[in-house]
Amino acid sequence: MEEPLLNISKTEELEPEDESKEQETIEENRKPLNMSPGAVQLRKWLNKTLKIEMSDGRVLIGVFLCTDRDANVILGSCSEYLPEENMVEASTATASSASNTEEPRMLGLVMVPGKHIVNICLDEIEESAGSCMERPLSGDIDTEGIM
Repeated sequence: MEEPLLNISKTEELEPEDESKEQETIEENRKPLNMSPGAVQLRKWLNKTLKIEMSDGRVLIGVFLCTDRDANVILGSCSEYLPEENMVEASTATASSASNTEEPRMLGLVMVPGKHIVNICLDEIEESAGSCMERPLSGDIDTEGIM
């Protein structure tokens, strides 16, 4: 009779690792959390819609994802809005300017260099839209006129 290649009854049991040593190593490797007022404010802005004005006049609106020590900012789902003087020039160049002047250019994921940022603020449109969505719309609908 042939002997099986793997004898299950003879497998050795592994010794469980000491979890307390592992936990201590993890805690030693953690860096202390920066609790400066600026860092706290940046954490509050994470995943919020920001409006960034740039030195060339463009305005970027997107979701704040991260920043670095050079003040570069990463925005997700970003849209670009041209300054008004560029919009006037573009409107004189095209015949159907009324629809083109207010339409943003969708950029997606964007890295904004910190040296070109003039102003950053929370997008007020998102804040007001959030307050509108707090109450359900069904209470405002008159159901008596529906078939």
